[in-house]
Amino acid sequence: MKYISWNVNGLRACIEKGFSDFAIRSDADAIGLQEIKLSEGQLKDFDLPGYHMYWNYAEKKGYSGTALFTKEEPLSVTFGLGIEEHDHEGRMITAEYEDHFFVVCYTPNSKQDLSRLSYRMEWEDAMREYLMRLDQKKPVIYCGDLNVAHEEIDLKNPSSNHHNAGFTDEERDKMSVLLRSGFTDSYRYLHPDETGVYSWWSYRFHARQNNAGWRIDYFIVSERMRDAIKSTDILTDVYGSDHCPVGLDFQL
Repeated sequence: MKYISWNVNGLRACIEKGFSDFAIRSDADAIGLQEIKLSEGQLKDFDLPGYHMYWNYAEKKGYSGTALFTKEEPLSVTFGLGIEEHDHEGRMITAEYEDHFFVVCYTPNSKQDLSRLSYRMEWEDAMREYLMRLDQKKPVIYCGDLNVAHEEIDLKNPSSNHHNAGFTDEERDKMSVLLRSGFTDSYRYLHPDETGVYSWWSYRFHARQNNAGWRIDYFIVSERMRDAIKSTDILTDVYGSDHCPVGLDFQL
């Protein structure tokens, strides 16, 4: 099974830059998207033959949002955490299959001035509890733009970014707690020491050309799924967004 996750930073713009060709070429069993920036009905002519399509739109127009395209029709699909304060921005889709859950997530950004850090902490706790409940039923594959570089190895300039959004001690600690709660960062599991491979680059200062990036897009899996991981990919040669897609190949 092959899954893809991509923060497209506006799906309409990404389609104009070749998203459909990439999706068809990847031939993934499921594709999770973040930051689609759509309202319902805005992509009337868009289709991916062979895929069931699910959308979770933010109430605010042109903001956030997630999507799931899947070849296999899920047993069920739910939207959000089921917590009113967290479910206005279209940040989550959960698909249940026979032998696992697939969760697509766009984690809230703490903002440059960290004005949303306290809310982010509440989100992280609620998300972890949600994932742990799912994990009690069957294995979980949790993907998306999680808006944190977990360790210094996960970004180009850790010293100058310490205390910046996405690399605060608080955000990194929440990721550590999640991983200690029975989950595995699939990329680091297979590539524990690999450096210089990132999934997001600022549009400023020629960051992508200089590979001054961050690894903030993940496939997190239930710990008991470790042996099912066949490969993980960060597709740095794919353009169309300020993020690149990440992939997981597994066999349950």
